[in-house]
Amino acid sequence: MTLDLAIILPTLNERGNLAPLVGRIEEALGAEGWEVLIVDDDSEDGTADEARALALHDRRVRVIQRIGRRGLASAAIEGFCATPAPYCAVMDADHQHDPALLPQMLASLTAGEAEICVASRFVEGSSTVDWAEPERERLSGLANAMARRLTGVDLTDPMSGYFMLPTASARALVPRLSGIGFKILLDLLATSDKPMKIREFPLTFARRREGESKLDRAILFDFLAGLYDKTLGQLIPTRFALFGTVGGLGVIVHYAVLALLLAGMTATFWKAQLAAVLTAMSFNFWLNNWLTYRDKRLTGWGDLLRGWAGFCLTCAIGGFANVAVATLLESRGVFWALAALCGILIGSVWNYALSSRFVWGRY
Repeated sequence: MTLDLAIILPTLNERGNLAPLVGRIEEALGAEGWEVLIVDDDSEDGTADEARALALHDRRVRVIQRIGRRGLASAAIEGFCATPAPYCAVMDADHQHDPALLPQMLASLTAGEAEICVASRFVEGSSTVDWAEPERERLSGLANAMARRLTGVDLTDPMSGYFMLPTASARALVPRLSGIGFKILLDLLATSDKPMKIREFPLTFARRREGESKLDRAILFDFLAGLYDKTLGQLIPTRFALFGTVGGLGVIVHYAVLALLLAGMTATFWKAQLAAVLTAMSFNFWLNNWLTYRDKRLTGWGDLLRGWAGFCLTCAIGGFANVAVATLLESRGVFWALAALCGILIGSVWNYALSSRFVWGRY
């Protein structure tokens, strides 16, 4: 029997969910005509090893273990490029997405009724009763409303993580996809030159079978970063823009701490300045770790402490470069404000390059 459909499962710490999910997919699609492509972000719980163990006895299962790369969107993109199947679906491995919808979605595509099929949590007939996470449901609703307003995508759930389309269509868009964050569907729809014919299927959104969710309150920021990348990302790299924005907020924190300490005359200036610098650096490190490098986020006290120390060292080197460049330019006759701006830019680029390399990644 020919291969018709690839089900791409981006995974991070989903070891216990894989075997039961493959069983549910077989129940929905039958014994042949499909493959499961597990794209694992080097999970600490041995998800990739479990996927390989399944593949030893089931030729329908394949695995890509990614080292130094993270993010659902980029994992889906690698899946698009790795399968020969004419159709591909993207779904979560946590059992919140019902595989029973796969045959209906595939039939709709092969019949020419749609160019992309989306399982929606909010279309008529769907249900989120078992989700039991009202805060995440509110965040998803807000992000969906923003997506419809800003992109004109006429969908009840443009932030859905469960969809299916012809693989050739996905691969044709890959060179222009941002690959940022978690919302690959919105990226596909926003990148397509012409509106895609869409059909939505009501989804009963279930509880996670086991493990912990990887999404948090940063999901809305992640969504905004994706929109920025689609509009201005060609001019200024998205991660650098986020890094610079965090740095700007750090300046505000610096002056706030400095003013607070000096207001009561309880500290000499150098002591207050030192406290303000350390506070601003710590704030910048925390916010960058939570938002800018969300896909490479450091966890655990040991990693966080080493990351903070590395970030402070990086910023100290960048600060020296800032002062050195600005002083040199000013001594050569450059207007002081322009010289200072050049120093800030040099220091920012230096800090960004070093922290990206040595704090949040080996690559």
